[in-house]
Amino acid sequence: MAENNVKGPMKNPVHPGEVLKNLYLEPLELTITDAAKGLGITRKTLSQLINGHHAVTPDMALRLAEAFNTTPQLWLNMQQNYDLRQAERKEKNYSITHFWTASKSDTARST
Repeated sequence: MAENNVKGPMKNPVHPGEVLKNLYLEPLELTITDAAKGLGITRKTLSQLINGHHAVTPDMALRLAEAFNTTPQLWLNMQQNYDLRQAERKEKNYSITHFWTASKSDTARST
């Protein structure tokens, strides 16, 4: 039986650059050079994004949304999901103090 995790298991999201390449550039037969020109960025910048070496910034999300008829949120959410998963995978060598408090319903007494 699977353990019930309050936070829930996270899938393995791919870098948004991989999505851009596989779902947008390749089907449209766009080269990195042509796509970069259309986005108003350098070929190097787009190449680094596609290869997962750069993150999607808000500015880039706006450009991608306009160029491919999507939303900036789509690109930023993909990046955020990817970043969060990468952070969860890293070994954590730090100690965290828990600061949460019990809610009123948890501490209320029956009268």
